[in-house]
Amino acid sequence: MKLSLLSAFVLGLALSVSAQDAPINQPTNQTPAQGTSQARGQRGLRGGWGGEGLTGTVTEVAASHYTIKTDEGETYTVFYSVNTRIVRQTIQRHSPGGAAGGVPPQILQPADIKVGDAIGVMGEVDATAKTAGAVVIAQLDPARAAQLRQQRASYGKTWLMGKVTAIDGVKVTLLGSLDNAAYSFIADENTTFRKRREPITLADVQVGDMVRVEGAAKEGGFLAASVVVMGLPPGGTPRIPRQIAPAPQP
Repeated sequence: MKLSLLSAFVLGLALSVSAQDAPINQPTNQTPAQGTSQARGQRGLRGGWGGEGLTGTVTEVAASHYTIKTDEGETYTVFYSVNTRIVRQTIQRHSPGGAAGGVPPQILQPADIKVGDAIGVMGEVDATAKTAGAVVIAQLDPARAAQLRQQRASYGKTWLMGKVTAIDGVKVTLLGSLDNAAYSFIADENTTFRKRREPITLADVQVGDMVRVEGAAKEGGFLAASVVVMGLPPGGTPRIPRQIAPAPQP
């Protein structure tokens, strides 16, 4: 996968656990570049959500790290520590009424991750050194891994997420959280706006806001059906939706 995707958005977005209280503890044998913001790759989870993300298949298991291969064939070393949350994440489904359902994440031990497992990682990603210091590691079942691929494929086509960089009338420009690229969407009289659960209007959206947009790419631009502004809880960290895209219906 592209690192930009797990990136909140791979991956706190993909995970149903909160990692904002868990510090990133790099092993002492890491080079200084692995833990610095200057060494972070240009691709990765952005927007101040406390980390970056990636997904891949485990090819090696060691005492302090896993080696994974991403969908694009890149090899990363994922370091973990006693402060890393390791969970088993299953596919999230929705009931007919729209409520999210499914089995909550199960806490795992490092030894529960095996060669061949698909995992999602959230933490400090260095795309140059091909390393990650993990805050959260999620063992993904095959259905969940397929769901993430489907979500990635639909980014820019049916949904967008990013930081608002400009507003010009009904046209809003974003810096995409998944690929650090520029996107824009158009709002019309049918577009709905929310901040948390409260209805708002386009006039309430500000440059610097993090937004999630549902809609469709059309000739000449992306037409927004709904826009959600991700509010800031105490502490200033944006709240991340439990899912980055609607789960496929069974």
